[in-house]
Amino acid sequence: MVNYVLAGAARTQAAAMIKEVEAARPGALERLTQGALAELRTWPELTVKDVPEGQAAQGCSVAGAYDYGPPPRLSVAMSASQARRDFTALHELGHHLQKSSFDLMEPFSRELDGGVLLEDAACDAFAAEILLPAHLVGHHLDVKGLTALAITHLWRASNASRMAVCVRAAQHLPAPGHVLLLDPTGHLAFAASHGERPLRRGSFQGDIPVIDRALTGSGRAQGRTQVRYRDGILGRELHTDTAPMDGYIVAVLVTDSAPWRAFTPPTAGSGPQSRNYICANCDEEYRSFEPACPSCRVPQCPDCGRCACPSRVPGRACPGCFIVHPPAMFPPNSDRCFDCS
Repeated sequence: MVNYVLAGAARTQAAAMIKEVEAARPGALERLTQGALAELRTWPELTVKDVPEGQAAQGCSVAGAYDYGPPPRLSVAMSASQARRDFTALHELGHHLQKSSFDLMEPFSRELDGGVLLEDAACDAFAAEILLPAHLVGHHLDVKGLTALAITHLWRASNASRMAVCVRAAQHLPAPGHVLLLDPTGHLAFAASHGERPLRRGSFQGDIPVIDRALTGSGRAQGRTQVRYRDGILGRELHTDTAPMDGYIVAVLVTDSAPWRAFTPPTAGSGPQSRNYICANCDEEYRSFEPACPSCRVPQCPDCGRCACPSRVPGRACPGCFIVHPPAMFPPNSDRCFDCS
């Protein structure tokens, strides 16, 4: 699970990345703040490529990709928002910096996953740190409290993208939770998590409580909800606040200490909740966190070991031994197998 230690390590890593840029290219940070894509196109050691949205790597938290080459290439998905493209470019630059420096790679050796989560989280923190100065963030989020409306005010007061603002906001969450950016259809455009398991970009959250009211109403809604992970698995219940963000919905979700309420004790539940299934083969009811079968979208039953896909070998259940046998195990014109006949 992503925790406070990882979040702190990501900010430490981002600060080290910024120092490397300052040392290698004095004055580049200011130019990156004013226009990241334009600045990066002038760096001779890098190739910056514009790609259609669908060609961006799905494993990344943004619509972009990094290829270490040679030569190293930053791919940035084409978008109507220049601010979003700048954030993506800086995120991918973060991958380049971390894969090109032994000092920056060293923290990965202390991570159980080899630094996969830390690297991506540090890229987000690096991009957000450049685009949103601390004094501006503090004015809107520390003084006014971290609410969805405060995040929209920070976004309008800056030149940063919605994604950059979400990352900076997640760094100020008072408790474990998420800052989500949802498109008008209810799909997750971006998520920044702190102390909770991260959510997959593109996942559908449009029908969960609070978010459904925000999408069908004015965009403002409050209450409790559970985010959806893969295969319908639900996370713990979270206090939720939403606000419209120029065609999108921004949502703040926390386990407790919600700034928009006078008193918010921790929500019930300590972990995700799996779906209930009834096995199509043995009729047993079960819960499962295992990945679903790509064909029938049902995980294997722990009792019989089968999903909901039809058997590749036709079989008949014998009423004597209650075992499913292939047809060759039954005498002609008999419903019982050879052993029970």
